[in-house]
Amino acid sequence: MQYHIIAFAAGFLLDGLFGDPHWLPHPIRLIGTLIGRTEQFLRKEKDGVTPEQERQQGRWMVLIVCATVLCSVLVLVFAYKWNKIVGCVVESIMTYQILAAKSLKVESMKVYQKLNKEDLNGARKAVSMIVGRDTDCLDETGVAKASIETVAENTSDGVIAPMLYTAIGGPVLGFAYKAVNTMDSMIGYKNEKYLDFGRAAAKLDDIVNFIPARISAWVMILAAGMSGKNYSMKGAYRIYKRDKSNHASPNSAHTEAVCAGALGIQLAGDASYFGKTVKKPYIGDKTRTVETEDICRANHLMYRTAWIIEILCVLILSGIYLRM
Repeated sequence: MQYHIIAFAAGFLLDGLFGDPHWLPHPIRLIGTLIGRTEQFLRKEKDGVTPEQERQQGRWMVLIVCATVLCSVLVLVFAYKWNKIVGCVVESIMTYQILAAKSLKVESMKVYQKLNKEDLNGARKAVSMIVGRDTDCLDETGVAKASIETVAENTSDGVIAPMLYTAIGGPVLGFAYKAVNTMDSMIGYKNEKYLDFGRAAAKLDDIVNFIPARISAWVMILAAGMSGKNYSMKGAYRIYKRDKSNHASPNSAHTEAVCAGALGIQLAGDASYFGKTVKKPYIGDKTRTVETEDICRANHLMYRTAWIIEILCVLILSGIYLRM
């Protein structure tokens, strides 16, 4: 247990220091490759496949990917059997690779930097790397808003949820969560291609994010109260209670609503995907216009939330260890 606590804390610090170096092979990219190749294998017969057969293929996809990723436990078992210190180092590196706070900040700050240079085309390109919507039609406010929404939403499923699962079950459970989340981002679409095949992945993602999304939101409200005059804890709580369900997903609007309320801005609304406008409800009140600096404020809120969760997890794990 003590090595798990050390590795959990070390992994968080490593992510804060180094983020996701592009030259370093990343397990999540390997998981993405696994998902792509598994889909090709399962869907090689394209003619005459019924919706129910596609849903069954999707269930096999979830089972195969999760089972493969769970085999990563062997790496830890062998490392700890070899040497406790080596095992702790390996667990620290695995934990580091699960977390994504620094890379989320780095990618969103690329948008901020382009907007500050009044390079709208560059900002559109930068934000297109972190959102799934069309960005060519966005003005400066739209680009900033899209970046803020990404930071706010991913505070839960990109930062806090993997932290919680890693705290509970080590990097093995953390990677299993990331596999589910990656499957949802790749095949969990409600379009003609993935409506049936991606259903199991999308439903499982909703389930595994249900509790983390709500924990993230409440801790983010606390973080807003600890973040100075640019943030409103009262506004965060009010908008969260009112707008937390303003999304097709049962989880995605929770941290987005807190962020909108904390900053006093309006997020979400209609967006364009593959040339088609999708109607979406707004989140938050338009008490002022979204500005470029709000990207920095959203990142500050994300990091403050992550630090609170990290400290709480370490304290809880330490308390359990001392009682053993």
